[in-house]
Amino acid sequence: MHKFILKRLGMMLPVLVGVMFVIFTLTYITPGDPVMMILGDQAAQEDIVNLRAELGLDQPFLVQFGMFVANTMQFNFGTSFTTGRPVLEEIGFRFPTTMQLAAMSVVISVLIGIPLGILSAVKQYTIFDNGATIIGLLGVSIPNFWLGMMLIILFSVNLGWFPTTGFETPMHWVLPSFTIGISSAAIIMRMTRSSMLEVIRQDYIRTARAKGQKESKIIVSHALKNALIPVITVVGLQFGLLLGGAILTETIYAIPGLGRFMVESIQRRDYPIIQGGVLLLALVFSFVNLLVDILYAFVDPRIRSQYK
Repeated sequence: MHKFILKRLGMMLPVLVGVMFVIFTLTYITPGDPVMMILGDQAAQEDIVNLRAELGLDQPFLVQFGMFVANTMQFNFGTSFTTGRPVLEEIGFRFPTTMQLAAMSVVISVLIGIPLGILSAVKQYTIFDNGATIIGLLGVSIPNFWLGMMLIILFSVNLGWFPTTGFETPMHWVLPSFTIGISSAAIIMRMTRSSMLEVIRQDYIRTARAKGQKESKIIVSHALKNALIPVITVVGLQFGLLLGGAILTETIYAIPGLGRFMVESIQRRDYPIIQGGVLLLALVFSFVNLLVDILYAFVDPRIRSQYK
C-alpha cells in the first residue's frame, strides 16, 4: 500500500507543474495591467515603470515563469498586489470556509443521492423510480447561481427562515450547502442507481434471496457494498468540483471564502492570489483522488489483495 501511495504522490508532481504553467500563462496573456489597477490611471510614467520592475512584470515570460516555479517550490507564493500581505496568509484565512462549505455540500449530496439511487434501483420502473429520475434531471439541469437566488427569495425574503448572507452560524450554512449540494446529489443518485441495477442482477444476489435472507440485508450487505466503487469515485470527483463550484455560491451569499476572494482578485488583476488559489485547489483535488483510491482497498477486498 505504501508503495502505491508514494507512486501516486510522485505522479502528482507533473500534474502540479502543468497546472502552474496553465494558470501562469492565462494570467500572463489576460488583458489588463495590475500596475494600473494599483496606481490608477493618473499615475506618473516613472512610478508605473518602477512598480512594474519591483513586481517583476517587466521580465520576459520564461523568466517570470521560472521565478514563479522556483518560489512555489519553496512554498513562497509571493505577496498580494492589493493587500500587500503574503498570499499564503490571505488564502489560509479564507480556505477553511470554502472547505467547510464543500464538505457540508458533499454530506448533503451523499445523504440525498445514495438513498434515492438505491430506492430507484430497487423500485425500478415504478412511481418512485420515475420521481427520482425527474429529481435527478432537475438537479443536474438547474444552474447553481439561479437555484441560489431562488432559495434566497423563497426561504430568506418571503419566509424569513434563513439569513441571506454570511457564514457565521449553522443557520447561515443551510442555503449555500443545499445550493451546490443538490446538483451533486443528482449525479450521485444516477450513478448509484445504474451501479445498483447492474449488481442486483448478479447470480450471488439471486443465491442470497434463495437462501431466504432478508431483502434489506441483501440490498445493504451484498448489493450496496459491491456497487460502491463507482459511487465513491463520483463522490470524490464531486468534492473537488464543489471546491470550484463554491466560487459562484460564495459570491451569491457573500461568504468570505476563497472562491469569492478569487473572483475579487480576478477583477483586481491580483495575479499572485489567483495563481496561489488555483494551485491550492489543484493540490486538494489531487489528494482527494488519492484518498478515493485508498478507500477502494477498504471497500473491495479484491483490490486490497492486489496491494498485498
